[in-house]
Amino acid sequence: MHTGINRLHPPSTVRTYIVRTFSFMGIYILINVAAILGLFDSVLGQPEGWVIAAAVALPVAGQIWATLRLMAESDEYVRVIVAKCFILAAGAAMTLWTAWGFGETYAAAPHIPGWLIYPFFWAMYALASPFVRTSK
Repeated sequence: MHTGINRLHPPSTVRTYIVRTFSFMGIYILINVAAILGLFDSVLGQPEGWVIAAAVALPVAGQIWATLRLMAESDEYVRVIVAKCFILAAGAAMTLWTAWGFGETYAAAPHIPGWLIYPFFWAMYALASPFVRTSK
């Protein structure tokens, strides 16, 4: 996505977005690494497991908030480009995820864990970004 931003010296809004994103995704990664290492094995399948589920979902919400703040704090051009990419990615992710879910129900497609929609959303964002150029 071309936004006219000098990548060596991004504006403060972009720097703030990067710091927020790295902070939230750092927490997300730490929780998942702890889970992979078995630190939460004692609560798996128990009601307490919902605490871990919520803890790993909160950084996702934080990163989405960071993106929304980027839109709010940016100039009109960047705001429109990011918003268009965000909307296209959300629509594509929901549509394709719904189609796959019905495929699981009606066509015996293999199950895909629901949490994968988040990285899938960002993959759709990356695919949409090169095609979103103007505010028209």
